[in-house]
Amino acid sequence: MFSKRIAMICAAASVAMTPATKVAADIGDGIVGGLVGGAVSGIIVNESAKHRERQRAKPRVIYKNVPRSYSPARAQVRENQIALNYFGFPAGTPDGVQGRNTRNAVSQYQAHMNYPITGYLTEYERQFLVSSYHRAQSGGVATSQLIAQRGGTRGLLHAYRDEAAGVSTASVQTEQTQQLALAEPEEQPQAAGLPNLMGDAATTGPSLASHCSRISLVTNSNGGFVTQASMTDPIFTLNEQFCVARTYAIAEGEELASRVEGLNMASLEQQCEGFAPAMKPYLTALSLKPQETVVSDVSSFILSSGMAPAQLAGTARICLSVGYRTDDMDVALGSALLLTALGETGYAELMGHHLNEGFGAARRPDLALTWYQTGLEAVERSGKPVFVPNNPARTDLIRAAVTQSAGQASGGGTTATGTGLPSFTIAE
Repeated sequence: MFSKRIAMICAAASVAMTPATKVAADIGDGIVGGLVGGAVSGIIVNESAKHRERQRAKPRVIYKNVPRSYSPARAQVRENQIALNYFGFPAGTPDGVQGRNTRNAVSQYQAHMNYPITGYLTEYERQFLVSSYHRAQSGGVATSQLIAQRGGTRGLLHAYRDEAAGVSTASVQTEQTQQLALAEPEEQPQAAGLPNLMGDAATTGPSLASHCSRISLVTNSNGGFVTQASMTDPIFTLNEQFCVARTYAIAEGEELASRVEGLNMASLEQQCEGFAPAMKPYLTALSLKPQETVVSDVSSFILSSGMAPAQLAGTARICLSVGYRTDDMDVALGSALLLTALGETGYAELMGHHLNEGFGAARRPDLALTWYQTGLEAVERSGKPVFVPNNPARTDLIRAAVTQSAGQASGGGTTATGTGLPSFTIAE
């Protein structure tokens, strides 16, 4: 018995004399069940608590990597982070830690809502943020319509605040439409030697945001979206689905943007403006050339861009969202065209909508037909809709509407090149 105790004490002493850095390194590498870990475990199980060396080794080795217990405070911070990310204020991975990214996101949220910018939520600010998130998640189609009306998920916060204050959505939309009508358009450069008898109106184009606000109001007054059984006006049906696709594109891009480290929304918007000059030749060709030629030209442009396809696709999704949210049709349409040329042909539906209604391109229902067909066939082949994945009847609805409204396709032309695309790295 005496010799057994001596042997065990020696084992404990040898562990105690091992450098702390070595023990920590072993544990960090997962070698708890090895020789050293096994000796320590045997001592703790078989020896009493009288030996000081064993008691000192126990907390340092055995309990060093024990995971933290559940904390209501961490759970609350994690809930805040999820809500902030949803509304387009990038807080990073929802880990329950109130770090720099979370404080920056809170500051952006406070600035958006005209609260005092502190980086820390008051109880009222937190309750409004979290309750708005849960309301948006449970709102279904009503949430999608409101996002379309307000230009993105951030607009939901103002909508919910206005509703609580007794301001109706319709009156706010009317005011926004009037402001858009009164706003002075930016000056556009004119090509050398070409006259412009139409003034700025020919270059600024109609506002898709205002258009979708009007469509949404009609949808609400009709009691919901048109179905294939209730469809009487195929043009309105396509417009309705155009605005739905726009809403989903905004939401998807904002979710991706929340995972881009080191860039706020203003920076993303500034960088996405690079799509306008880079893609302008191809957007002009969209109204003149057949689909095959346009896609071929854009594919050549992609090869010369020097960007990996996956990186370019992620960037295009973010800029598609930015373009629709800021009502910049060159950015939105250029992004959709890039995604289609990259092989994600479900996005070809957007080119069909733009050509059918004349947003960001000349109105060409004849050319729109081929783009619609490409987008619909991609969904049918893959079984994975790009937009509204929980509505399998949407593809048949659009096909029926296109069949009744589209004309013949035609076109031809040349090619162009360009550079200057932004690049975002999205954290997994």
